[in-house]
Amino acid sequence: MSGIRALPAVSDRDLWDRAAEGDSGAFGQLYDRHARAIYNFLRRRTGSWSDAEDLTSAVFLQAWRRRGDIVLDRDSALPWLLRTADYTARNEWRSKVRYRRALAAAHLIHSEVEDPADDVARRIDDDRRIREVRAALGRLPRQEREIVELCIWAGLDQAAAAVALDVPIGTVKSRLSRARKHLRAFDLEAQA
Repeated sequence: MSGIRALPAVSDRDLWDRAAEGDSGAFGQLYDRHARAIYNFLRRRTGSWSDAEDLTSAVFLQAWRRRGDIVLDRDSALPWLLRTADYTARNEWRSKVRYRRALAAAHLIHSEVEDPADDVARRIDDDRRIREVRAALGRLPRQEREIVELCIWAGLDQAAAAVALDVPIGTVKSRLSRARKHLRAFDLEAQA
């Protein structure tokens, strides 16, 4: 075996130059030399074997696309490939962050935007209920209706309603009590 000489190894720079001229075999040799190192770098960076595989492919795709533009300043392509892997991983991370933010925003938008049909149905129900309440209030004597409008609709307490109507608080209490009895009776009539 002493008569067999080892062939000198072809440098990455020579393979890169040949790949730049379109030699896919030379590029394949570069891939074979450095894919494991790139994968391991990305695996440690991402913590995911599947992401590392995808990003390794993206790195070598970028290398293939830019093979004519890049001139290696060293005999090894590994430094350039690792720098490209770093940029690729960062871009992927930023893309995922933007994607997650967009999903979160879409979820917020989705939860804030209601179906217009629900709003229309709610308004129709509200209109119907208001007509029913107005009809019931219309059946009350004016003094009881005023108390209901002030205490229930406007939210005044009984003392404030007494001041607004210029009547004693006892009068407000008795009118409100009678109005509630009448409204319950009207509701029972409507249900019958």
